[in-house]
Amino acid sequence: MTGHLIPTPMAHTWETWQERKVRLRAQASTPDALASLAARVIQAVSEAGVDAVAITGAQPFPEVRQAIQDRKAAGYHATMSFTFKRPERSTDPGFIVAGAQSLVVAARSYRRALPTESVDEQVPGRVAQYQWTDHYDVLKTALSAGAAVLRAEGWKARVVVDDNALVDRAAAHRAGLGWWGKNANLLLPGRGSWFVLGSLVTDAPMPHTSDGPVADGCGSCNRCIPACPTAAIVSPGVIDARRCLAWIVQAPGDIPLEFRVAMGDRIYGCDDCQDVCPVNKAADRVVTPPEAEAEACAWVPLVELAMATSAHITARYGRWYIPGRDTDALRRNALVALGNVGDATAGEVQDAVQFCLADPNPMIRRHTAWAAGRLGLDGALASALSNELDPSVRVEITAARAVIATVVH
Repeated sequence: MTGHLIPTPMAHTWETWQERKVRLRAQASTPDALASLAARVIQAVSEAGVDAVAITGAQPFPEVRQAIQDRKAAGYHATMSFTFKRPERSTDPGFIVAGAQSLVVAARSYRRALPTESVDEQVPGRVAQYQWTDHYDVLKTALSAGAAVLRAEGWKARVVVDDNALVDRAAAHRAGLGWWGKNANLLLPGRGSWFVLGSLVTDAPMPHTSDGPVADGCGSCNRCIPACPTAAIVSPGVIDARRCLAWIVQAPGDIPLEFRVAMGDRIYGCDDCQDVCPVNKAADRVVTPPEAEAEACAWVPLVELAMATSAHITARYGRWYIPGRDTDALRRNALVALGNVGDATAGEVQDAVQFCLADPNPMIRRHTAWAAGRLGLDGALASALSNELDPSVRVEITAARAVIATVVH
């Protein structure tokens, strides 16, 4: 096809397809054409449901790569993969789009008013706001609208939303959308940190919308640091994921004993460091958070979740990150929360404990034993111990009974 001749707009001249491509790209690469393209991309993204959008350069993020490597060396990444897995790729947009020139970065607010109804009189488990509903889907759709504009002009474009391919907060910081908070979140001036972030990577060299990152807005404030229930913010902007509840409830395996009480009623995520942030509080005073979407899942019935089948959990909560797609991880979380906030005199709580003490998964039985100990259900534990063969579960049951004996005496 490259040798096939086609007529040009000028009479009596012919060009190959390749020559035509080069000519059109040259026409699209003038400063005026690129400025017009940037404006149309921003308009397309903005009109599709985002709260902020900006364009910046797509050069690598060497300082972020070094920070990731330093934190991995310190063990702060715990067992997380995400952008930690291959920082040489997640910090270089050129691995996403060859010849990447620009990043279109967007933010969508997920701040919503707390629903007034919980879960039909059952014991509720708390869900972090960003997972009440799927804001990432809206963000991806919006950035895809911008990608369509770029592709129509012959440019390459790829959307990365909730994707390990790119360090999204670093991209938003470079684009001037916000500053790094001491809780490692990105804070938008006057709006706070209740945002999901995503990017569109393209080889179109569009003009940038800002001169660079915005100035720090935290100043001497450090309220988020002591507010963390597990002291996971080890220094400003540095999180030890081994202590962070937002990761602990997503990590595989057993919940470490030292963090179970601190989980409280949480079953997915943790918002404490954002709840205390003065910037977030000020933003709420200026603009009242809108009502949550009808499908919002702010609370989960703990008894139901603890006893749920894998099929039910996948159907109801499948869009959440579940380690290894092992739905028992969410049941594990529900059992810890039930031990913290459940009513030991309630029949449904007792039934859930009995049911889960007989579960085929030793991890579930271990966490049930801990919950039963917190609830003081020694009878259930004694019965389970008489039939339990797994050494690790027997240890947990024995420890739980010792806790009850200490409280009784």
